[in-house]
Amino acid sequence: MKFNFNVNNKLKSFWSFLICLFVFFFQSNSSILKSLPMDNYQSGIVIEELRLKVPSKFKDVWLKAEKKVWEPWLSIQEGFLGRQIFWDKEKEEALILVNWKNKKLWKSISMQEVILIQEKFEENVKTSLNVKVNPFELIYEGELEKQV
Repeated sequence: MKFNFNVNNKLKSFWSFLICLFVFFFQSNSSILKSLPMDNYQSGIVIEELRLKVPSKFKDVWLKAEKKVWEPWLSIQEGFLGRQIFWDKEKEEALILVNWKNKKLWKSISMQEVILIQEKFEENVKTSLNVKVNPFELIYEGELEKQV
């Protein structure tokens, strides 16, 4: 009986070991192994993605404020390559894609400077619409990396 108990324990341990090995080998993701090293991460083209709620009735004011406030400021930023603006009529959402030479240059812009420009943008909009609150809510902000 003691012999039988030892064999059962050894079999359980063996099967547990095999299951762990199975999980370990099949959890590794080969695409991660082939990914770029981190030093390249800072040097490749990166696209800033912004999504805003833009009601149809305010679309023209929004576009004018974008061109008057954000475009001149962006054009003088080191690493700025250009941007694209899209608007979805059904969702009443805007998508802004800002292209940067690399993430390091983009992130080197001080947050205080961005806040200052955003405040100018909001003041422009509020004055144009004669409202007290900016109607263009930021829904999402993120980044996309250009794939080779």
